[in-house]
Amino acid sequence: MTPSNSKRTRNAIFIALLLSAIVGGCKGPLVLLPGGALEGATVPAPADWSFTDEIEVVQLETNPSEPYSVNIWVIAADGSLYVHSGAYHATWIENMEADPRVRLQANDSIYELVASRVQTQDEFDRFITAYVKKYENPPRNPVIGEVYLYRLVVPESAM
Repeated sequence: MTPSNSKRTRNAIFIALLLSAIVGGCKGPLVLLPGGALEGATVPAPADWSFTDEIEVVQLETNPSEPYSVNIWVIAADGSLYVHSGAYHATWIENMEADPRVRLQANDSIYELVASRVQTQDEFDRFITAYVKKYENPPRNPVIGEVYLYRLVVPESAM
């Protein structure tokens, strides 16, 4: 091994260890990387989610038995709160299909909610209107039967 190769190898190992320590020390998601359990105060869900119009990205935790969290866009429309994955059947979607209990962190508060898949085009169209208002572009696919859109609601046990 030449001296320059040895130095490159040491640098690569150092960077890998540093990234491991950073990612391993995080509980929630880190940019595009998923995380584990969200940390913070759990508070009752608000009656009005419009405050999320000012929040670009929130954190969504799925799979309560083995928490899995992601950074995601959120849309408030007609008094409801929505998360959208487009046509992508992501891990967090699989988790919600298996167990609809989720936790959502917006600012410093965590809300315990239940995810319910939206099935009607009419509700999806209302979501699209709010999505365009917040993010300035429509979702890529406007057909409800081809996307994963979930309404997040307060569990009945908390009402």
